[in-house]
Amino acid sequence: MTAPTAGPGAPTPDPDLLYSEDEEALRAAVRSLLADRSDPATVLAALESDIPYDRGLWRALATDIGAAGLLVPEKLGGQGATAREAAVVLEELGRSVTPAPYLTSAVLAVTALLGCAPDQEEATGLLAALAGGGTVGALAVPLPTAPGGPAHDAVRADARGTLTGRVTSVADAAAAEVLLVPALGPDGPALYAVAAPADGVRTEPVTPLDLTRPLGHLTLDGASGRLLATGDTARAAVERALLTGAGLLASEQLGVAEWCLAETVRHTAERTQFGRPVGSFQALKHRMAALWLDVASARAAARNAADALATGSPDAAVAVAVAQAYCAPVAVRAAEECIQLHGGIGMTWEHPAHLYLKRAKSDEIALGTPGRHRDSLADLVALSAP
Repeated sequence: MTAPTAGPGAPTPDPDLLYSEDEEALRAAVRSLLADRSDPATVLAALESDIPYDRGLWRALATDIGAAGLLVPEKLGGQGATAREAAVVLEELGRSVTPAPYLTSAVLAVTALLGCAPDQEEATGLLAALAGGGTVGALAVPLPTAPGGPAHDAVRADARGTLTGRVTSVADAAAAEVLLVPALGPDGPALYAVAAPADGVRTEPVTPLDLTRPLGHLTLDGASGRLLATGDTARAAVERALLTGAGLLASEQLGVAEWCLAETVRHTAERTQFGRPVGSFQALKHRMAALWLDVASARAAARNAADALATGSPDAAVAVAVAQAYCAPVAVRAAEECIQLHGGIGMTWEHPAHLYLKRAKSDEIALGTPGRHRDSLADLVALSAP
């Protein structure tokens, strides 16, 4: 299922933004599962418990459907698919704001491990474990970390692989069994695997805006790490993970926006005032039409980023920057319109609209703000400031 890449000197193929039959089949399977196990009432009830996510639902998604191993080659126990398929899963997870460690484990952690040396036994073993869905991983960087940022030196490692330091706002840190920790070692940048329940590892839960994506402050005090990569290999592995995560996060933001638009259209078609559906009023028609155009454009940007990552396009960094700069504000605007056009009911806890606004606002700063990505885009295309 791996997409071919262009050889040296070959022209870059035009991106294919349409969904394939396999991708639509994957979407149908994931949407059916989430409709049955992650409806709004279920998500709201789960937020009032101390359980970070439904392990039964994760097992069905990650193992039974095989979504956890989409980015992992078949020879390492995965599905051998591409970022395009992973993007479809994230669209559906965004559409249902499902609490699940998919972005953190199946995308960020998996991509970081793929960037380690292919003959690195520790990395390949962890990839197989994450691909099976039985183990959850997390890349130990703050959630707002953008690709192309400064070096990760919050954690220091000695020659024995003993780690000391603190990393704030790590997404799904409390749910992870394996932490992939970028550190500054004796020979420069390095990437270590740390067992989350091990001695010297402490996770302090924090209350995030988006309760469906738990955050935690990670403290390492003499924790034992298993070396995965050093030097340029470690730096490139983390950078590739952040770039892939940012690109595929756009698909989650697209899913959020699509649900908000569809729910708003449904509600305004059913709610009546002065004997007419409120959706028939011209002012509301214009607002929803403008939002539809924004969502359609966001779909193109998100699909372009996923396709660029899947095909190894030399313009992948540009596609990711464009997708994040555009999709993040669209998701926020769609959620705000959803709440406003629902009237009073949109402001209640019982209605799920607030979940989508909180996810959209949280995603807006995750893996880089829109402004940060616009700055990156300007550098990538050599567009100087006025």
